[in-house]
Amino acid sequence: MYYAQIRKYDTANGPGIRSSLFVSGCTHGCKGCFNEKYKHFKYGHLWTSEIEDDFIKHLMNPNVYGVTILGGEPMDQVRDNDLLNLVKRIKTETNQNIWIYSGYTYEEIIAHPKTRAILSYCDVLVDGPFVENLKNLKLRFKGSSNQRIIDVQTSMKNGSVSLLEMD
Repeated sequence: MYYAQIRKYDTANGPGIRSSLFVSGCTHGCKGCFNEKYKHFKYGHLWTSEIEDDFIKHLMNPNVYGVTILGGEPMDQVRDNDLLNLVKRIKTETNQNIWIYSGYTYEEIIAHPKTRAILSYCDVLVDGPFVENLKNLKLRFKGSSNQRIIDVQTSMKNGSVSLLEMD
C-alpha cells in the first residue's frame, strides 16, 4: 500500500482531534474530486512496518481522539493486507475509534469479503461517491448530500444500515 499523507492532528475529518491517513489509489474518478492526485496507486510513500509502528505509537497520545482513513479510496486497498492489518492493530493496540471514508456504498462494501473485513474493524463509514452537483459546504463530515454517515457496528449487528446521529 502507498499513502499520500498522514495528518497527525486533524479536526476536519471526524469529531475531535484525530489522526488521518490518506491512502493512495482510487478507481472511482468522481468529477470534482478534491484529492485528484491521490488516485494513482503509487502516489506518495510506501507503507512500511516502521511507518505503521510510528502511526500506532502516535495514536497512544492522549490528545488523539480517533483515526480517520480516507484517500484515495480505502476500499481499493485490497491488493495486499496492509490496510486490514492496520485497522486490526488500531483496534487491538489502541482501541481508538475508526472513521473510514469510501466512494463505495455500505452495501457494496459488505458484499465483498476483503472490504467487509476492513470495515468490520471500523466504527463509522462515510459512504457513497462524491457527486459534484450535490456538493454542499454546510454538510458536516461529508462532501455531497448523497453520502451517509453510518454506524458500522450497529449496522453489521442489525443487518441494515443505521445512520449515526450527529450532534
